[in-house]
Formats: sequence, C-alpha cells, structure tokens
Amino acid sequence: MNALAQVPPDFLFALGTLRKAQCRSELRLDEIPAPARLAPYAVALGAEVFSPTAATRQVPVHGPAAKAFAKSQSSSPSSEEEDELATGRFILLYDPEGSAVWEGEFRIVTYIRAQMDAEMGNDSMLGSVAWTWLVEALEHRSAPYRAAGGTATRILSESFGTLAERPDTIDIELRASWTPASSNVQSHLEAWSDMVCTFAGLPPLPPGVTGLPNRRLN
Repeated sequence: MNALAQVPPDFLFALGTLRKAQCRSELRLDEIPAPARLAPYAVALGAEVFSPTAATRQVPVHGPAAKAFAKSQSSSPSSEEEDELATGRFILLYDPEGSAVWEGEFRIVTYIRAQMDAEMGNDSMLGSVAWTWLVEALEHRSAPYRAAGGTATRILSESFGTLAERPDTIDIELRASWTPASSNVQSHLEAWSDMVCTFAGLPPLPPGVTGLPNRRLN
C-alpha cells in the first residue's frame, strides 16, 4: 500500500498549504527530520537567515544585521561570505484524536535564535518585544490561532583565557507554540518566516511587496 494512502487527508492538506507559502528571499528553508514522539504525524522545517547579498541587500534596522551590512559594504565586491543572522525551526504536529492541551488536532511548535547587539540585548523588555513580534506577525498575515504560549530567553556568552579577546554576546531565544484555527497553515509559515527575518534585524517588506518563494517541501 502506498505510504501516502495511510496519511490522514487533513494532514496531507496541511502539507499542501505549507508548499504554497511565500517566504522572503533572505530565508533559507529546508525540511529537516521531525520529532517522532510529539504526535503521530509531524513535519519540520529549518530556517537560516544570512546577511543580505548584492541581490537582496537592504539597510537593516537592528542587531547583527546592521554590523553584517556595514561589513559587507567595506568588503571586496568578490567576497561571497555571508554571516548567519538568525536560525529557527518550524514544526507542524497532527494528532487525529485531538488534544485538550492543544485545543485542536494541529499544533505548531517553533524556535528562533538570533544574536542581538549590546543595546537591544540588554533591554529588560527584550522578551516582551520578542513575543510581540510573534503576535504581530500572525496578525499581519491574518493567521488565526488560539492557545498560544511561549518563553523568551536571553543568553549572555562571556569568553575567558585564550578567548578573552572575544566580545561578549547576547542571544535571544524564543520558543513558542500555538494551535492554528484550521488545517490551512500557509499563512502561519509565512508569519513565522517573517518573524525569523525580524529577529535577524532585517527591515519589513514594503506594503504590497511579497517575498520571493524559496525552497519547498518535496
């Protein structure tokens, strides 16, 4: 029997909507192994945002993107090196029997990590700001949801001994999950990809401009 024939139609439909997602060109999106114990069915995507290239360069607004942009401006035109600005994971879970905790059959679980500049990283409101980015991204993409929750963590890295000359760094991690209102999760992936770019310090796209489609699920 074909393996797809054993996959519930609702989950197959959800996968189809993920394939339609339009993500920004700065975002590199790939399918990664999904966790096996969280739900009977799951799909996972990994994302990375790199410093703008000559084709997509824009003036960033905060964080490491600003430093990466300044560095790229001063480097030689032939340089192909890119700095990773943010990374993340997007996991779609499906349990045909539903979950009282999820308040539904689907659940989206996400993780984003990015390095902040010192001024923003030391802001006591950074965690609240990170959560606001999530809420605003979902609202901007008109992605209805319920039962959202998450944690924001600041990580200070200090170097000592032979590494003492390295500057201190502050990373922000956001772990969040929410239940989509339906099996159409295209807008949820698009909202999450916008949020990863926000964490990376990239400016929002102008109104009416849609990001180019990137790598899709097979």
